[in-house]
Amino acid sequence: MVAKSDFTRIAENVWEVPRSYREDMRAPARIYADDELLATALADKSVEQLINSATLPGVVKYAIAMPDIHQGYGFPIGGVVATRLSDGVISPGGVGYDINCGVRLLASAALYEEVRPFLKELASALYHNCPSGVGVHGHLRLNDQELERVMTGGARWALERGMARAEDLARTEESGTIRGADPAAVSPRARERGRNQIGTLGAGNHFIEVDRVAAIYDGPAAERLGLLPDQVVVQIHCGSRGFGHQVCEDYVRDFQPVVRRYGIELPDRELVCAPFDSPEGQEYLSAMACAANFAFANRQVLTHHIRNSFEEVLAGQVPDFDLHQIYDIAHNMAKVEEHDVEGHRMRVCVHRKGATRAFGPGAPGLPEELRDLGQPVLIPGSMGTESYVLLGTAGSMQQTFASTCHGAGRLLSRSKSRKLVRGERLREELAGRGIVVRAGSMADFAEEAPLAYKDVSRVVEVVQAAGIGKKVARLEPVAVIKG
Repeated sequence: MVAKSDFTRIAENVWEVPRSYREDMRAPARIYADDELLATALADKSVEQLINSATLPGVVKYAIAMPDIHQGYGFPIGGVVATRLSDGVISPGGVGYDINCGVRLLASAALYEEVRPFLKELASALYHNCPSGVGVHGHLRLNDQELERVMTGGARWALERGMARAEDLARTEESGTIRGADPAAVSPRARERGRNQIGTLGAGNHFIEVDRVAAIYDGPAAERLGLLPDQVVVQIHCGSRGFGHQVCEDYVRDFQPVVRRYGIELPDRELVCAPFDSPEGQEYLSAMACAANFAFANRQVLTHHIRNSFEEVLAGQVPDFDLHQIYDIAHNMAKVEEHDVEGHRMRVCVHRKGATRAFGPGAPGLPEELRDLGQPVLIPGSMGTESYVLLGTAGSMQQTFASTCHGAGRLLSRSKSRKLVRGERLREELAGRGIVVRAGSMADFAEEAPLAYKDVSRVVEVVQAAGIGKKVARLEPVAVIKG
């Protein structure tokens, strides 16, 4: 069991378990946390999982955990691991089951006071138009040919079908399309699960949330992004649904003999992986890209439904309610990027699992209009709590392979939260605070109660103090849509 005494404090909010802690470690394990968040991380197996991930072949610099770290499948959620392309591995568990789970932020010109009289009607329209819940079907059912276009085109497919604007894609990570997607790498079962789920929210911690901009910390940056005080904005948090889950499940299963074939020794079979440049590793990378593109298309179709919902409810009531896109970011992805490693520029495979890419100012790959600012980073809270808009920094480029946290991070398991919280009472409490809720299952709603998560403001303060993210704005919820 890892203890606080096993760490060396190397900066105010940065702790490290040295490589000498275990013989099989190939790199140190580093965590960003204050004392309280470190104690929380030590309460489950997440730090042990972080140390395990530091044993992977080809791991460079150090395995990293963000302050929202919690236990996941093999790798911790909130983890970042970069591996050399020449002799490193790629791991499905290092990406996660919900491939390209992410957050999109839309902003209206309307102010909260203008929209407040119509908030209940707006929440009902969003709940009706954006199907949510476990295994729910969307308004579209795709044939094989159309589904393969989604796999290779991502958000571009939605643009071609009239459900996106060109400026949406310009403000989406990778312009909404990951290259290298090959539908041949995707199983029939994954195709079947995804065929009718485009444009759906799903369940679990996924949500659509109407927020008001409650605070601006960096006025010029906020203005450049299109954020104003008291403005109504909308967050979408979801991913690749059953399609991505099945892709991960297929490769976790198929890689078990692959590990033995390549003679890779692992401390935990959930770290299952393949050499990056092997046929198996490249096949997973192609399938992962298909799932990532599915997720980009999914969030884009939801955006289309959300715009229609605003039109249904606010047309003729509010002068300007049109929603423009602030940005769309991925949480669960493996990407080939160039970073500085031991004084050299090196191409590596960066696994971000429950972590956000956070390119600093000037980095290639950012929209030209925002390149001098850095990448927008969206940190959602948990229904009743605040959310944040940040920017990537030079510090994130230097310290964390251009990565930062992805949310508050889970504190209680779903079963514990369900025992402590009654969904109906939670809905009443939120209503008392002026937050409109539309949710299908009250039991599932209770699993996502704010007390089940860490203090997102504390997590963001650690990120800002460590220099791996910069606060721009704080959002507060006024309506929540859940499965």
